[in-house]
Amino acid sequence: MVKHPDTNARKFLNAAGWGNARCELLTGDASARKYFRLRRDQESVILMDASQNPDSVAPFIRINRHLQQLGFSVPAILAGDDGKGILLLEDFGDDTFSRLLDNGSEPEKLFTLATGVLVALHQHPRAIPKGLRAYHPEQMLADVELFLEWCTPGISEAGKAEFRTAWRDVLPVAHQVPASLLLRDYHAANLMLLPGREGVREAGLLDFQDAYQGPITYDLVSLLEDARRDVPDCLREKVVACYLANSPALDRKAFETSMAILAALRHTRVLAIFERLSRHEGKHDYKKLHSPRVKHLLERALAHPMLAGVKHWTDRYAR
Repeated sequence: MVKHPDTNARKFLNAAGWGNARCELLTGDASARKYFRLRRDQESVILMDASQNPDSVAPFIRINRHLQQLGFSVPAILAGDDGKGILLLEDFGDDTFSRLLDNGSEPEKLFTLATGVLVALHQHPRAIPKGLRAYHPEQMLADVELFLEWCTPGISEAGKAEFRTAWRDVLPVAHQVPASLLLRDYHAANLMLLPGREGVREAGLLDFQDAYQGPITYDLVSLLEDARRDVPDCLREKVVACYLANSPALDRKAFETSMAILAALRHTRVLAIFERLSRHEGKHDYKKLHSPRVKHLLERALAHPMLAGVKHWTDRYAR
């Protein structure tokens, strides 16, 4: 019998015919979702338990089906109870890009494949699902304000106002590039190598329930400025050059400026998330292992002239 702690999940698995499967808890992410691998004879599937955040399941299903229709590799949805936050998914195996890189795989090959996926997605005429929410500047500001709550909790109202003004001055500039489907958590831990497939389908995509429509630069920043992994500058330059070579109509200056602004946005928000995980949930490893890297990446992003106001605020209030 599956040793799953949740009664709803046990009932669901019994109804789906997996009630007697062997169960293995997989390493999760920073979210409240849990993943289990179920084995039955020679078959295996993945149970995604988002029961603590069931509202995330419907967006996952929607974007999953959309990406599948566009020709990308996403795990097939085999069964589900989205009201309770439970899905049974195709098992893509264990070869995440993160694991492969840790085991010595050639980084350039994997990052080139990941970049090819973004090029293909951003150039697809139907990349953005109808009615998908926009990651507009005010939503970006709302996300980055998490930093005020967790990293500068004693700041004055005047300091908060300066923060908002500095970000409002630059966030619209990040949108001076085309918009496309923005997967939002596009990095090595959420990409899987599927050797039996061809072209961009060789990359399996995971964790896209937080998707928006927004600047094409966002997911490239997510890939190249990973909070959990160092990406050598030479590889970063090759990947950006590869993307630009396949997108000759882009304004390079606007593209690079957008990347810098969105890098600063992501890193500021991630520092707040890691602080919250540490102080509120007792998950200290993210802050201990990765916050120093994120701070370094933020410093680099803030060196861009367009971000002088944000840098001034950071130097004054967040040192």
